[in-house]
Amino acid sequence: QVQLVESGGGLVQAGGSLRLSCAASGRNFISYAMGWFRRAPGKEREFVAVISWSGGSSYYADFAKGRFTISRDNAKHTVYLQMNSLKPEDTAVYYCVAQGSYTSDYVPGPHDSDYENWGQGTQVTVSS
Repeated sequence: QVQLVESGGGLVQAGGSLRLSCAASGRNFISYAMGWFRRAPGKEREFVAVISWSGGSSYYADFAKGRFTISRDNAKHTVYLQMNSLKPEDTAVYYCVAQGSYTSDYVPGPHDSDYENWGQGTQVTVSS
């Protein structure tokens, strides 16, 4: 098990940027693939991005490609989500997720059930 705590959310104008952080604690952080989901008001939770524990593989939802970048610093036990060119439709609670993996470049799928560990979420609000 790994505990996840998100930070970095807030209010930003459309076109602006935010960087979310997720600090992990617990054993064997580097053996976890890490990712982000989000839930917008009135919508289902959706996948955003995931990165392997080596950092060598990553996968993005279509809406995130070209605007969001996921990265990790294993020395700091932290994963980041850099979000640029934000739109009002990016307004959501963003959740950090983690899933153990046996290979360095494994990335889990884009479904809730692919991840066992979830943070509490951080609110991102994009004003028009």
